[in-house]
Amino acid sequence: MLKMSTTKTIPPPGSTIFGWKEFVCGWGAAFINITITYPVNKIIFRQMLHGMKASSAFLQLQNEGIEFLYRGMLPPLCQKTFSVSIMFGVYEETRKPLVNYGTNPYLAKSIAAILAGTAEAILMPFERIQTLLADSAYHHHFRNTFHAFKVVGLEYGVKEYYRGLVPILLRNGPSNVLFFVIREELHERFHDDKRLPRSVINFLSGAAIGIILSALFYPLNVAKITMQSQLGGEFHGLIHAMKHMYQMRGGKIRYLYYGLHTNVMRACLSWGIINSAYETLKKILFNVDF
Repeated sequence: MLKMSTTKTIPPPGSTIFGWKEFVCGWGAAFINITITYPVNKIIFRQMLHGMKASSAFLQLQNEGIEFLYRGMLPPLCQKTFSVSIMFGVYEETRKPLVNYGTNPYLAKSIAAILAGTAEAILMPFERIQTLLADSAYHHHFRNTFHAFKVVGLEYGVKEYYRGLVPILLRNGPSNVLFFVIREELHERFHDDKRLPRSVINFLSGAAIGIILSALFYPLNVAKITMQSQLGGEFHGLIHAMKHMYQMRGGKIRYLYYGLHTNVMRACLSWGIINSAYETLKKILFNVDF
């Protein structure tokens, strides 16, 4: 009986591993996205935190004035650019060796996506400070991003930077798995489609995935913001936060989804931009058509 060879072929250096370029493409894609979508993100934040309608959140920002519109943008700019850089970079640098050593492609994608999502959590302090700066209750408590980092760290301790870690971990890993699996399935399906420009297909693919993930993980994001809007005091778990939100919003599940429609629109635009920009930057840096 013939035996199948179990020897794994190790690719020569540089043949399939792109290294730093994947990280750069992710960083650039996120930078483009944040500079365009930040005002929309702020409206969604107010809806999540206060359970208000989009029109009310918009009027609130309008009344606060232009000087507060982009307040708090530096933390998400830092956090999101490096987060997406880690997301794409760690994913590719983990997935490719696993596939090269014979791991099932879908298992390799899942492992790589979860590791990438977990690695992104190291940037959580930026997300924490963003929440405080975007909350109108702290407008006169912190002067700017650097002041907020200083006050939180010195007066409340390093642990305060990581309030709300559990919902972030539960969100990052599973959402990354779905993102990369769906993204690559769509990429293969529409790779030879000539009816639309490649950039449009990439945007629509990213937008579709963004809609699915934003709706699916919305309650976790609401819980995360609720937990992070507290400064100091006892650290409560995810279950406690969900129960608190439910009670504060009249005991109705649908009130937990205030802001969902705006969030879906934001995710549609945001991930459409990220996916399209990422593929465009890959084409430029690698000088190949993906």
